[in-house]
Amino acid sequence: MKRRTAIAAVSTAALLALLPPAARAADAFEVLRAAMEPSAEGEAWLLSADFSITLTPTLEDAVNRGITLVFAVDFELVRPRWWWWDETAAEVSRAYRLTYHVLTRQYRVQVDGSTSAHASLREALDAISRLRSWRVMPRDRTRPGRNYEGWIRIRLDASQLPKPLQLSAITEKDWSLQSVWKRFLLTP
Repeated sequence: MKRRTAIAAVSTAALLALLPPAARAADAFEVLRAAMEPSAEGEAWLLSADFSITLTPTLEDAVNRGITLVFAVDFELVRPRWWWWDETAAEVSRAYRLTYHVLTRQYRVQVDGSTSAHASLREALDAISRLRSWRVMPRDRTRPGRNYEGWIRIRLDASQLPKPLQLSAITEKDWSLQSVWKRFLLTP
């Protein structure tokens, strides 16, 4: 009986080790909701999304020591076609830079040239986790009555880390976090 228990424990551990890093880190970053709507002028599509962002202790320590973390939000809009490859209507990314300033004891989030200051790391992560009215593409790239699929994810952009940490990002799962792609539908 002990032998069967030991074999079961070893096989379970082996299966968990075979999971890809994205599956193990899925709890850290997650896309909760995503939707698109036309702008007030009707000339562009605006994307809004909510994310769940939890930093690992390694990343929290890095931010508190002054290392800038860059989070990338990737978005794609495609029109599926059964007879040919899918048509890509839009493919864009947006970067959020998270830094900690020791002298002011503030966390700062920079996106698209604007900066906001926050008293705690949780407040700064909450600011990153709420994406509102991001102009992703002109409205004339979509055709009325056609079905489109939107895909969105958030990830830690390891290529923006300092060079010594980029090597760690290759081998350590704490530095290579990303959500799975979230799919949503759009019919203009």
